[in-house]
Amino acid sequence: MSPVPAAALLGLASLGVAAVWVMLSMRLDRQCSWMAAVAAVDAALVVRLLRMRPGAVRAMCGVLATLLAILAANWVIVATWLGRHMGLLPWESLLKLGPELGTLLVRLFNSPADLLWMAAALAAAALASR
Repeated sequence: MSPVPAAALLGLASLGVAAVWVMLSMRLDRQCSWMAAVAAVDAALVVRLLRMRPGAVRAMCGVLATLLAILAANWVIVATWLGRHMGLLPWESLLKLGPELGTLLVRLFNSPADLLWMAAALAAAALASR
């Protein structure tokens, strides 16, 4: 498969995992950072299903897909939480959340254990995707 459709499918898969992560987080009212491991497994499966050649490029694609899921999920979780308290719908809050406040809230929302889950997921994605 050519690189552009493969990257698009990998990005779509990452955003799908991020959407599930956000819904689970909102339902349980927790950060659910263990979903980063699910994102890593998903990325590893998708790069294999796309029949990318084994090696460093495939591992990097797996790590980038996992990172995309982590960043997207954290950003939408923060925007949804903030929007809920301000009476906004999630997509309205997502469009109004600025980079400074968003970054601050993401840092405040994630405990050291959450960061450990995310770092472990990135390492697992590198190993499983190669």
